[in-house]
Amino acid sequence: MTPQSSFMIVAPIADGQEASLRALLASMNHKPGMADPENPLVPFGRFDRLHFARFVILTAETGKDIRVYGIPPADWPPSLAFLGDCDGPADTFLDDLVDRAGPGLRRIFAHCRDIPDDADLSAWMDRHAVAPAANYVNWIGRTVRQIREDDALRAALTDHLLKAERGPADETPAQRCARLREFVAAERQAGRLSLTPAEPTPLGWLLRNWAHKIGVPLALLALSPFLLLASPYLAFRLRSLEKSDPEIAPRPDEDHLRRLAEIEDHYVTNQFSGFGDVKPGRFRSCAIRLFLLVLDYTARHIYRRGYLTRVQTIHFARWVLLDEGKRLFFASNYDGSVDSYMDDFINKVAWGINLVFSNGVGFPRTTWLLKGGARFEQKYGRFLRRHLLPTAVWYDAYPWLAVSDLNRNTRIRQGVDRGRLTDGEAREWLSLL
Repeated sequence: MTPQSSFMIVAPIADGQEASLRALLASMNHKPGMADPENPLVPFGRFDRLHFARFVILTAETGKDIRVYGIPPADWPPSLAFLGDCDGPADTFLDDLVDRAGPGLRRIFAHCRDIPDDADLSAWMDRHAVAPAANYVNWIGRTVRQIREDDALRAALTDHLLKAERGPADETPAQRCARLREFVAAERQAGRLSLTPAEPTPLGWLLRNWAHKIGVPLALLALSPFLLLASPYLAFRLRSLEKSDPEIAPRPDEDHLRRLAEIEDHYVTNQFSGFGDVKPGRFRSCAIRLFLLVLDYTARHIYRRGYLTRVQTIHFARWVLLDEGKRLFFASNYDGSVDSYMDDFINKVAWGINLVFSNGVGFPRTTWLLKGGARFEQKYGRFLRRHLLPTAVWYDAYPWLAVSDLNRNTRIRQGVDRGRLTDGEAREWLSLL
């Protein structure tokens, strides 16, 4: 199994360079916000380990909201963020990216403050790398190569079923499956289909993953006596803040909504880039870090095969604390419209939204974290839209495939790789075609 990893580089934009940077990034697109896979600056489509990537300019559009706490807005210079999700280690992917697209990356990052003309680009990117506080991968181990091979397998089988002669009238489902596997074997022998076996899971990743799986619960267990002793105060403090924290959910600006709409719904999958302030105070700072730790743990060890709690439309997502934890950046790649995405979360895991985002300035008020908040659909929708940023450039390696397609194709591949099927198993497998 080849595990996935993520990368994110954040750097302040030099004074007076934002407009020219936006124009340069726009030149990489074939539709508003949608990257041309063969654009001359960073031809994403030539990198067969890359699932998703984006450039987004992080601006503190809601930064003034913090004034409701009597605190002046902290300085946040407009910054360029470059982030993506890839197969295998992110550092080797970025080295490959610099080797093959270095001149284009230099043209882009030249708009940032502290990059000399002769800078070692890999070292500069490493200095500006930011790790996520929580990361979600829909199916750990499913590579770009596998996704494309699985889709080609499904297409070949479907086409063969449409063109091939019907089998004997008394052919059982298991016999039909066997006949289809013979067809696949012949196509592979002729070189028309490729089904690459999974590579061994890297030992280092396995050891780190097991250490994380065991270490986090042990650390929380060690802290539990202190949390238990402090629980009366923590409960009192939480409820006091919930009652007093101001809500900020005015109707979003129409121009802002228009800019967001221009880059949405070009394909079955969409991007989401949200950025906002964390509520002031040590309680909120500790709470968001704790909940993100738990979220990262569950995404890594529990929700690692096709769904996040009850939501099955997210390909990749990340939560990143910036500016020493004062701000939170959230990015995801999801299927459907932003409204359906929002409704999916509200109806299925509103409590999960509350745990993290109730620590954001202006979020609708919660009751003991689990009630209210995102369940105030109109307020939450306005809050959400106000904190969205237009993604300047977004690349999707398989824009024609939703998560449901990927999962179906994976099951088809598993049926081919598996040995003999019972009639019941064969009937279920045939229904996927």
